[in-house]
Amino acid sequence: MSERETLAQQAYRDIKQRILEGAFSTGDVLTERTLALASGISRTPLRAAISRLEKESVITRLPNGVLMVQPVTLEQLLEIVQVRRILESAAAARAAGRPFTPALAASREVMRTYAEGRDTAFDQFWLDDDRFHDAVAEAAGLTLLPDMLTEMRAIARRCTITRTHDRFAEQAREHLAVIDAVEAGDAPGASSAMELHFDSVKSRFLGWLARA
Repeated sequence: MSERETLAQQAYRDIKQRILEGAFSTGDVLTERTLALASGISRTPLRAAISRLEKESVITRLPNGVLMVQPVTLEQLLEIVQVRRILESAAAARAAGRPFTPALAASREVMRTYAEGRDTAFDQFWLDDDRFHDAVAEAAGLTLLPDMLTEMRAIARRCTITRTHDRFAEQAREHLAVIDAVEAGDAPGASSAMELHFDSVKSRFLGWLARA
């Protein structure tokens, strides 16, 4: 890989991570100059990074040439929830028919701390939430699903609605119900628990929006 490609990849990861963490918010207007200064690289590799982010619809270029973090609509967020509900309920059922994994056991211990009232920042819970969903997919032996989930989560994370909550006990209990059903070999129960989890996710999103 050439130095230019390395710098472009570095800038791509840096800008995307800043967006995911909320440093650059949905609707923020950016310029190549400010992004170059923030990333500490020249315009040429930066433009390659920007082009990749535009193709992924993470940022968009306005008619006047400035860049904007691409908004994620509520409709898109709910579409992601519905797609994940279908995919991950099937994954949970499949996982229940296979050996229980160390990753699921580890996730259960973490989720128990949240269920007991552990307080944490949004970004930390998001990482632990990622690990839970990836553990279910991997326990199901589905090699493509984790990457698919990563992309859908990255889109959802850019929606400001997802960052309005900082108490996670209810979500943790939903995760625990899935893990317990998987360990028990209860495929219908695991599927139903995952469906219930995503139904609750949808209800929480709509509830937060109503209070906004």
